[in-house]
Amino acid sequence: MLLSYLKIAWKVLLRRKFFTFISLFGISFTLMVLLVVVALFDHAVGAHAPESRLDRMLFVNFVHIKFKNNGNQNSPPSYHLLDRYVRPLRTPEKVAIYSNFHSTPSYVGNARIDLDLKYTDEVFWQVLDFTFREGKAFSQADVKAAARVAVINRTTARKYFGTDKGVVGHIIEVNQINYRVLGVVDDVPAMRISSYADVWVPLTNSPTDLQRVSLDGDFSAIILAKSTGDIKAVQAEFDQMAKRIPLPDPKEMLYINLHADSLLGSFSRQIMSPLTDRDSDGLSILYSILAGLALLFMLLPALNLVNINVSRIMERSSEIGVRKAFGATGGTLIGQFLVENVFLTTIGGLLGLLLAYVALQLIGGSQILAYAHFELNWRIFGWALLVTLFFGVLSGVYPAFKMSRLQPVQALKGGN
Repeated sequence: MLLSYLKIAWKVLLRRKFFTFISLFGISFTLMVLLVVVALFDHAVGAHAPESRLDRMLFVNFVHIKFKNNGNQNSPPSYHLLDRYVRPLRTPEKVAIYSNFHSTPSYVGNARIDLDLKYTDEVFWQVLDFTFREGKAFSQADVKAAARVAVINRTTARKYFGTDKGVVGHIIEVNQINYRVLGVVDDVPAMRISSYADVWVPLTNSPTDLQRVSLDGDFSAIILAKSTGDIKAVQAEFDQMAKRIPLPDPKEMLYINLHADSLLGSFSRQIMSPLTDRDSDGLSILYSILAGLALLFMLLPALNLVNINVSRIMERSSEIGVRKAFGATGGTLIGQFLVENVFLTTIGGLLGLLLAYVALQLIGGSQILAYAHFELNWRIFGWALLVTLFFGVLSGVYPAFKMSRLQPVQALKGGN
């Protein structure tokens, strides 16, 4: 019986090719866009190496200064602020401090290559899980001595030395400064802003005056909690510490906001700040907005299926009448239309999955995002397909139920 229903469903889809195309396009395109967006989102804030312990990590990326004239300033914190107040916290396991990355010139022969350079402390390599292909990270002694040593990624090794093997101990010139290569690590995607760079060197080589007393600067911090259960305790200690930070200019400044947030929360706080109070990271609002947009987006193919299924079933009233005249029950007719809708939605879902895979391969291969590597989220695909299937089935079963209740004579006359 099921095989017969599938054959009928296939014939019905071929009968009205334009309507079938519209239905399949709506389902597959919606799922493709949803999967691509989720893959990009996961690529940026998901738990992937070297940021594989995100459930234990808190990030200090911005300091917000409120002025008495109602002015605002958002900027990365200074090294002094992080080293003086954040590093001594007792609750965390480790605190790493690093700079933002900056594009710096390097030359191989007469060819210029721009390398993204980041200054870090030695704890940076203990908090993050980099995969070393050879060599090692620089040590605390290297940082204290401002040693001219560097860790580079594999792509930089190939560009500069022509190979990513056997380069430890060689010299790489970055921004007219020679560094001795200590280690080579796997490439980090550019969207992982906290860990990404082409070259990492001790922060004591930074041209920034690390002793300058100020709130704003060019640095960030990663706080690693001892366990996921300690996150709240770390944040509580951090908030108490932040309240004790003195204002450099009390006559002009009203207060400062400095928080330790999850990776997504650190960005959400900046985006959602106009909609939240000063102590909220805005994650709940952000999740609500994203969920609403996703639901609205998923409703588009569902409404399309409703209209097409209703018109398709109504025009098949004579077929329903003939089948009822030969003894088909209402349940049999509903089952047939149910199979047809499931069949159509499944084909659209598989097409959407294929299109998403192709789109992600094209985005990754184009190198629009440096070192990008995308993965399909099967859980999101399953939920999206289930939502589309639910609305598709609902849109087909209800008119089929109404038509199945008609008398054969009424159905043959096109009754509704």
